[in-house]
Amino acid sequence: MPNYRRANISGATYFITQVTYQREPWLCEDIARQALREAIQNVRKKYPFAIDAFILLPNHFHCLWTLPDNDHDFSVRLRLIKTYVTKHYGEQLAIQNPISQSRQKRGEKNLWQRRFWEHLIRDEQDFMVHCDYIHYNPVKHGLCINPQDWQFSSIHRFIKQEIYPANWGVGVILDIPSSDLYD
Repeated sequence: MPNYRRANISGATYFITQVTYQREPWLCEDIARQALREAIQNVRKKYPFAIDAFILLPNHFHCLWTLPDNDHDFSVRLRLIKTYVTKHYGEQLAIQNPISQSRQKRGEKNLWQRRFWEHLIRDEQDFMVHCDYIHYNPVKHGLCINPQDWQFSSIHRFIKQEIYPANWGVGVILDIPSSDLYD
C-alpha cells in the first residue's frame, strides 16, 4: 500500500474533491443534500473550518476549505463527513451498487470513493483559479449552459458579494487550467 503524502500546514486553505463510489450520481438528490449539509454542520461544531467555495455535482463535489490557525487536519473532517452521511443516511439513500470484498473486509459501504484529491492553495492567484474551476465545473460537465444556472454552487454567494460580476462565465468557454485538479 502506497504511503500518500498530503500537505500538512495549519491554517491553510485546501482544494478538495470527493467522488462517489463508482461515480454513482446520487449527491444532488434532496436526501443526499440534506445528509451532506447536516454532516458538514455536525463536523464543524467540533472541527471548525471555513467553506470558501463549494460545488455539488451528481457524482462528486469540489470545495475550498480554510482551517483554523492551529489545525491542519482536513482529512479527519472529510472522513467524519463521509462517515456521518453513510451512518445516518445510507439506508435512506438506498444505493444499489454491490460492495466489493475488499470494501466488505474494511467495513466500507457503497457511497464514497475511498480516497480523495487535495491540493494546498499556494497563493491568491491559485485560490482564484480553483474558485473559477469550482464554479465553472457544471458547465464543463454539460450540466448547464451558464455557471449561474447550477443551483448547488457557491457562485451565487460570489455574485451577491460582488466577487464575480453577475455575468461571470456566461456565454464563454473558460480556459481554466486543470492539470492538478481531480475531476
